[in-house]
Amino acid sequence: MKCRDEIKIDTIRSMKTHEASGCERLLRSLPDWFGIESAIVRYRQDIEQQDTYVAVGGKTIFGFITLKCHNAFSAEILVMAVEKANHRCGIGSSLMNVAEDKAKESNIQFLQVKTLGASHPDIHYKSTRAFYFNQGFRPLEENQLWGKTHPCLIMVKAL
Repeated sequence: MKCRDEIKIDTIRSMKTHEASGCERLLRSLPDWFGIESAIVRYRQDIEQQDTYVAVGGKTIFGFITLKCHNAFSAEILVMAVEKANHRCGIGSSLMNVAEDKAKESNIQFLQVKTLGASHPDIHYKSTRAFYFNQGFRPLEENQLWGKTHPCLIMVKAL
């Protein structure tokens, strides 16, 4: 996939309160990954309540990542999204680097992410799992946290 020519990320920084709606709009623009209304509502709450970092160019949010510390040793990527036209352009990797740096600043040793498991045939999540694998995450377990029709794969990374 070719990156949009006009993309220019000025910075990745902590989200400002008024930008939560822009993050929600980004989620809604990605129905192949975020097509369940109740999940979007929960993600919006997470975006507002947890540490969220945005990749911004001008006034446009091209991507974001939300990080939650569970305890003194581990944190989780709760939600991450990048504008579809800019997948495979480095924005996701840059967001991940910021999240990892923030976790390390808090002496977090392990990072986890939950995604749709490989036992589900969805092609979009196949690329999601590949992204996380390329970022150094490894499968820990697949379970039925989200029910039998949506297997949950927990992936972990030692920092």
